[in-house]
Amino acid sequence: MLTMVLEGDNHTVTTHFILLGFPTPPAFQLLLFFLFLATYLLTLLENFLIILAIRSDGQLHKPMYFFLSNLSFLEMWYVTVISPRMLGDFLSHSKTISFNGCMTQLYFFVTFVCTEYILLAVMAFDRYVAICNPLRYPVIMTNQLCGTLAGGCWFCGLITAMIKMVFIARLHYCGTPYINHYFCDISPLLNVSCEDSSRAELVDFFLALMVIAVPLCVVVASYTTILTTILRIPSAQGRQKAFSTCASHLTVVILFYSTTLFTYTRPKLMYAYSSNKLVSVLYTVIVPLLNPIIYCLRNREVKAALKKTILCKRRGPREDGAWVN
Repeated sequence: MLTMVLEGDNHTVTTHFILLGFPTPPAFQLLLFFLFLATYLLTLLENFLIILAIRSDGQLHKPMYFFLSNLSFLEMWYVTVISPRMLGDFLSHSKTISFNGCMTQLYFFVTFVCTEYILLAVMAFDRYVAICNPLRYPVIMTNQLCGTLAGGCWFCGLITAMIKMVFIARLHYCGTPYINHYFCDISPLLNVSCEDSSRAELVDFFLALMVIAVPLCVVVASYTTILTTILRIPSAQGRQKAFSTCASHLTVVILFYSTTLFTYTRPKLMYAYSSNKLVSVLYTVIVPLLNPIIYCLRNREVKAALKKTILCKRRGPREDGAWVN
């Protein structure tokens, strides 16, 4: 039973929401549970192995892989905010979520999404410096700058989410707040509000414009310059080698931006379409699963480091202090 508490001015305080999730027969719910459970565990395993490989292989102690490990760490939490709750709902008849639980889930989800937008732009800038200014790359991309950029990504994500939450959490939700989604997202909450949410939507749109459009401009400008530089390389082998260093990142950028861009620029409008949940599955489940695979397939250094990590070759010290197989 949904619990509501009376408040002043004929408003009620919503203490719970009901997530409709994926309305399917019980047998299919069980099938979805095992499917999404396998996807969730595989995503965690992939990203954990990438972090482990980067930390254990000295050849990967470079800015490019430092940011990649940040991305893997981010996506482990990104999927954890959504998947466990969704998996529990597949096995439960009561799909209620408390108001505080809903707002907490939304806060961390928005934090991770905004952080990833900015982090992908930082990674594009790193590739720009590496390819367009290779001689100055070690001087520009110092450990201090890399740490500052990574910390700045997380800080911007946290602040952006906090500002959005101030407006969304203050909205009134009346009646029976059924959310036609499998997690608490901005678009369903704006639509189930029983008061004018135009101010919250305007703030959300402005922040989305800043967090999405500005990093996107950085990505486009970086890769436009990178492409121009690569085309000036005289040898085909040189062009291929230069492009291979950024191909995996460019693929990840296209996947993430293409699945989230329209959802978060007009969130209330997107909720009107029944395909909204399917689009959400793409960027909350499929893309985090594919990202580590893309980096492994397109990057030889990561692939080699992962092989060493998975095979767990034992190494012993020689008398001279060097390490051998």
